[in-house]
Amino acid sequence: MIQAKGMAALNPKESLVPYSFERRDPKENDVVIDIKFCGICHSDIHMIRNEWGFNSPFPMVPGHEIAGIVRSVGSKVKKFKVGDRVGVGCMVDSCRECSHCKQDLEQYCLPGNTMTYGSIEKDGSTVTQGGYSDVIVVNEDFVLRIPENLPLDKAAPLLCAGITTYSPLKHWKAGPGKKVAVMGLGGLGHMAVKIAAALGAEVTVLSHSEKKKEDAKKLGAHNFVLTKTPEAFKNNAMTFDLIINTISSADLDLASYLGLLKLDGTLVAVGAPDKPLSFHPFALISPRRNYAGSLIGSIKETQEMLDFCGKHNITSEIEVIPPSKVNEAYDRVLKSDVRYRFVIDMNA
Repeated sequence: MIQAKGMAALNPKESLVPYSFERRDPKENDVVIDIKFCGICHSDIHMIRNEWGFNSPFPMVPGHEIAGIVRSVGSKVKKFKVGDRVGVGCMVDSCRECSHCKQDLEQYCLPGNTMTYGSIEKDGSTVTQGGYSDVIVVNEDFVLRIPENLPLDKAAPLLCAGITTYSPLKHWKAGPGKKVAVMGLGGLGHMAVKIAAALGAEVTVLSHSEKKKEDAKKLGAHNFVLTKTPEAFKNNAMTFDLIINTISSADLDLASYLGLLKLDGTLVAVGAPDKPLSFHPFALISPRRNYAGSLIGSIKETQEMLDFCGKHNITSEIEVIPPSKVNEAYDRVLKSDVRYRFVIDMNA
């Protein structure tokens, strides 16, 4: 077994504390990674507080935005070598056999993929623990290569925030001639803006916070709409081909946002609130609009995203913290007091 240390919630809703544990012995197709940095995702907070009702196992070491250096590789590993710069995202395995997995869509694995933390591995007994730790063991097929020009700390959030927004932007063909709106300018939203702009779309940020306007333009947005007043929705009705909803709050008037879509436009949910959302179907029926969801991306698509970000020099805007500041960071995330992603320096 490999000795590991990190930060864990020992029970649901408790603060994270220093925690020592064991990683499984690496197998012949495994990569052992020394974790250098791990981003903090809002879903980490939902998970340790059991707000989604998954009843995941505890103690729980969160973290699925992992960037590090390969320490060792198994005897049959072909994709990586010691010293490589690598990342691990939201999943570390899947069934490999279902129709979705065979289409390189293992994020939609029919029996269910193995998430980076809070899941039971295929052996039926080992619980996965995440990236708020100093080392991780992952099958090589679920390890990503980080481009040399991207700093590891700023690249770490790409493993969730980057792919979560890249995947729907690519699937719904954001690009030249398309008008894309991004709801919310947080950890996910600021990546959606950067990526959509790099894809060549006309990008608009929809935010209730006027102080985000200057940042939106710096990040690459062409337009900014302050959503505090009904006039904002009236003046921008039937404007957008695609809207990416990154907001994790259930307190939304979705019908108003759907009204911003053109005929055949699509609003895609990527933020996951802890309570149900509701809207009247007339918001969809009259102009043949679509309401959709998107879950991270496949390993193949995640590597494509990393290579795209390397080509365009796209990284996350971050604030680096030591592990001892994780609980304080959680409080600040809930207050939207970070621009735009906390990243834990696991060597601090």
